[in-house]
Amino acid sequence: MIAANVDTVFLVASCNQDFSVARLERYLVLAREVGVDAVVILTKIDLTDTPETYVDAVRAIEPGLIVETVDGREPDAVARLAAWCGIGKTVAFLGSSGVGKSTLVNTLRGSASIATQAIREHDGTGRHTTTVRQMHRLDQGGWLLDLPGMRELQLSDAAAGIAEVFDDFTLAAQDCRFSNCAHGGEPGCAVRAGIDAGILTPERFARWRALEAGETAATARTSRRRPASAASGARSRGRGRERA
Repeated sequence: MIAANVDTVFLVASCNQDFSVARLERYLVLAREVGVDAVVILTKIDLTDTPETYVDAVRAIEPGLIVETVDGREPDAVARLAAWCGIGKTVAFLGSSGVGKSTLVNTLRGSASIATQAIREHDGTGRHTTTVRQMHRLDQGGWLLDLPGMRELQLSDAAAGIAEVFDDFTLAAQDCRFSNCAHGGEPGCAVRAGIDAGILTPERFARWRALEAGETAATARTSRRRPASAASGARSRGRGRERA
């Protein structure tokens, strides 16, 4: 559990060596699974001469994905984000440490009250400045939820979100000759055919399979725990009847 009653999540990534498509995909899967609108915010555009390469990489994740590029210190640039922060709206920030979430919150609030730190120069990785969840009210009437940075996000019960974010592979798999196709060397594999034709990318395929494998493992662990819980409940009810 990260937060509740959120209308929009800003998936924040920086235009430097800490940028990770795989991490953004995981955040997006989570958003799609719970039905929350997602906007990708690319920060620190002043650190690159080619911000469009980062934008293209994000838009390749999912058609129609909203992407905003900002310098978090510039009020005019950040003002575009206020469209999602109106009266009665709650926006949560998700991203790893050092991508500029707290700087964005400060600029949106017109305040410098939230502490920020510089990233490590050798790898662009941030330091954990925000260590607790904090809610901030905007003059427009909305609420901002600043969350601690997360470098890893383990997903569970996210099959629907995975299918939505990777719908190109999900749709291709429906055309495989065998319903249990593992998309390896099986004959009639539509996924492999799509990769060979250049329609699907092997890098995205690898990330899709990794998330699918993680989801399968999480489901198996949950299934193994349920019988034990049921047996424990039955014993408790039995003892209750004996006492009665």
